[in-house]
Amino acid sequence: MTTDDRIPVALPDGRAVPPRLGDERAMLKGWLDFHRGTLEVKCAGLNDTQVRVAAAEPSALTLLGLVQHMAEVERNWFQRAFGAVGDGTVFGDETGFALTDERGLDEALGVWRREIARGRDVCAGRSLDDVGRIPGDGPFGGAEVSLRWVYLHMIEEYARHNGHADILREHIDGVTGS
Repeated sequence: MTTDDRIPVALPDGRAVPPRLGDERAMLKGWLDFHRGTLEVKCAGLNDTQVRVAAAEPSALTLLGLVQHMAEVERNWFQRAFGAVGDGTVFGDETGFALTDERGLDEALGVWRREIARGRDVCAGRSLDDVGRIPGDGPFGGAEVSLRWVYLHMIEEYARHNGHADILREHIDGVTGS
């Protein structure tokens, strides 16, 4: 428990509770890690068939696709924007949503965790004011962004997709919450 015994430092599912007090970087990292953990919790206990189930036709969105997508997003915003890797994709598809028969959840989660670790390495020692460039040729491609902006964008990206994951998980087996 924290100094305030009413607030746990971790939830029963193992996710760390983001800090309520502290500096900006600790809070940004805490909330990003919380949302990363939420995606993992949404996939917990499911098999490879279940994580391929789409919830709302005509959408083909799946939990497996979300994990793969977030691996691509992790690489794109931390590694590519700050110069640690080139233009290569993680899964051969720019979005990460495309599924293959060969790749299951364990492999996708392993790759996702690797991309998170690499992104943490890229960010270690950098200031939130350090500047990178948005990768790609899209409407914002090449625009400068601060590391602070990337952290905020990633929190938003995970929060939005965790909402999708809530719906997918409830459709698969009725589990709600988290």
